[in-house]
Amino acid sequence: MKEFEQQLLNLRGEIDDLDRQLVDLLAKRRDVTTKVGKLKSEVGKPIFDSEREAQLIDKRRSQAQLAGVNADLIEDILRRIMRDSYQSQDESGYMSVHQSQKKVVVIGGAGQLGSIFVDLFERTDYLVDIIEQEHWPKAEQMLADADLVIVSVPIRITPFIIQQLNNLPPHCILADVTSVKESPLYEMMKVHNGPVVGLHPMFGPDVTGLVKQTIIMCEGRGPEQYQWLLDQLEIWGAKIYPVSAQEHDHAMSMVQVMRHFSTIAYGYHLMTEGANLQQLVDMSSPIYRLEIIMVGRLFAQDPVLYTDIIFANNENISMMKRFAYRFLELLEDVEMGDKEDFITMFNQVSNWFGEYADIFLSESKSMLLKANELKKH
Repeated sequence: MKEFEQQLLNLRGEIDDLDRQLVDLLAKRRDVTTKVGKLKSEVGKPIFDSEREAQLIDKRRSQAQLAGVNADLIEDILRRIMRDSYQSQDESGYMSVHQSQKKVVVIGGAGQLGSIFVDLFERTDYLVDIIEQEHWPKAEQMLADADLVIVSVPIRITPFIIQQLNNLPPHCILADVTSVKESPLYEMMKVHNGPVVGLHPMFGPDVTGLVKQTIIMCEGRGPEQYQWLLDQLEIWGAKIYPVSAQEHDHAMSMVQVMRHFSTIAYGYHLMTEGANLQQLVDMSSPIYRLEIIMVGRLFAQDPVLYTDIIFANNENISMMKRFAYRFLELLEDVEMGDKEDFITMFNQVSNWFGEYADIFLSESKSMLLKANELKKH
């Protein structure tokens, strides 16, 4: 037994030594990526390079296979390391797309979303002003020489705020970052004759940078004049997805509104049924645990935000009613014991998903493994 304990102690010592070497190597790698970030910022190159990332992962996967190491393990480790690398490069700052300093005014810049853009513009050496409710007496003066005005306020007051912006400089870009686009774009085009663009950042307030984040762009007026703004967003690492305001709002009724509403309804149902949440968590497989996590995540956030999104557009009601009708339609199959009809429907939807079904299955596997690792036993 003593011999076993000594051998185990020796082997654990080797592991500890290797782990120390790994930490030292990671520290050295981070120093290099920080230098890469500084170099990129000097020439205005985006942080994220999709081709470089793909090549790096392919090379290391091949190396892992030759070395008899699990290639998926190496990819998981690399992706986590690269996330830290992007953060180190983000800390290096960015180059402004303009040689001359531009003035940016963020209305609602003290809010969760607005503050993200305030931070990025300030770290890119733009002159930034914030307008909150207490600043309105001086708003006209603050806006008089603005080159870009971003409206980042709750959806319910966005049209009212935009209507106050009727005296902006002709060259000034007017943009909003709300999750509804048709109404804000209409109001911005009506109040301002200069360049106008609608933006919808597809991320929450907990992000630390824009690397790999999507920002939907809806054209308003003067794309050649607001192109520098899009270029700056891309330098920060964002992917710009152009789409019409009408297409955006229709898609968001399914991507956001319907999902938020059904998630809220599910949480409400669990509560009113008196479900034992701890028991549900303890008895859940990784995928059901992940689903409960996403439900709980929503209820940990601001209810006004989700209320504004769901109540923002009357067309959302029609979408949710159609969803409810299809829910009851399927429930009727279950009630009638019509398994054949249910399976037919399932196969139809599977065919509609096509190759995305397999893609999503593959992507979800890594998510489920992560969810299981985070489980507190």
